[in-house]
Amino acid sequence: MCNLEDIADPIEVLAPENLSTPLVIASPHSGNHYPADLINASALSKTALRHSEDCYVDELFVSAKYAGIPMIRALYPRAYLDLNREPYELDPDMFSDRLPDFVNTASPRVAAGLGTVARIVANQKEIYARKLTWQEVQSRIARLYKPYHRSLTSLINTARDHFGYCVLIDCHSMPSAGLPTGKGASNNCVDIVLGDRNGLSCSSLITEETERLLGNLGYSVIRNNPYAGGFTTKHYGTPESGVHALQIEINRSLYVDENSLTRRPGFAKLQDDLRNLIEALSRFSTEAHTGLAYQRLSAE
Repeated sequence: MCNLEDIADPIEVLAPENLSTPLVIASPHSGNHYPADLINASALSKTALRHSEDCYVDELFVSAKYAGIPMIRALYPRAYLDLNREPYELDPDMFSDRLPDFVNTASPRVAAGLGTVARIVANQKEIYARKLTWQEVQSRIARLYKPYHRSLTSLINTARDHFGYCVLIDCHSMPSAGLPTGKGASNNCVDIVLGDRNGLSCSSLITEETERLLGNLGYSVIRNNPYAGGFTTKHYGTPESGVHALQIEINRSLYVDENSLTRRPGFAKLQDDLRNLIEALSRFSTEAHTGLAYQRLSAE
């Protein structure tokens, strides 16, 4: 198995030679390097743990680099540390020692078993065969969480400094089971869910254009149901300061066998469609400057 030390950097930033767009692409859940300390502490096999991955989402969007769009992706798995959470959303029952008072132990994500360190994988199976220690989690957060968010913050600030605003696209996949139905959707459920925290994290200009572009590509799209956006969209999405964050959730059945996690024949088409999407969205975002830039709220 891959030890964390085997990875020179736990994140990867695919940066274009020339920044040509205010877009930034993030893939926090597609990492598949499973450290030995996770494997040794888990009650599950690596195959079972992988069902929490947003499998291959980084590959679906990797063409962003060639469109002049920077992309950040985590190289380690969500089952090890979830970057789309507050840094300290933790279940005290998972630990052998007492957690500090500043830890958020009462969030809905913690209650569902999906805190910063998850208790369960996507199929509701318990991840750990033993209690964890506070020191273990501190180490994960220091080595993984903080570098990811420092790098993401830097990419956002660079885009905003260069263009006057940034459009962050946070990329995820979702299981097909339990999704709402959608007109023309694959497998009688929606293909893509756009999350903008019901309009709070992203200008409607971006959300509406993304929905239109995906619809023209033949996908069934809905907004904010059942995924309105996670920590990333909430924390970074501040349209009034010129940062727009939109979450994209892609139905996994479009491109991967959800049991074996092997790519389906539709993978290449989806990858090509998403390349067209981000190129078109890049052009639109650049042209829509006056509606996306920092809006001064009062006279200075």
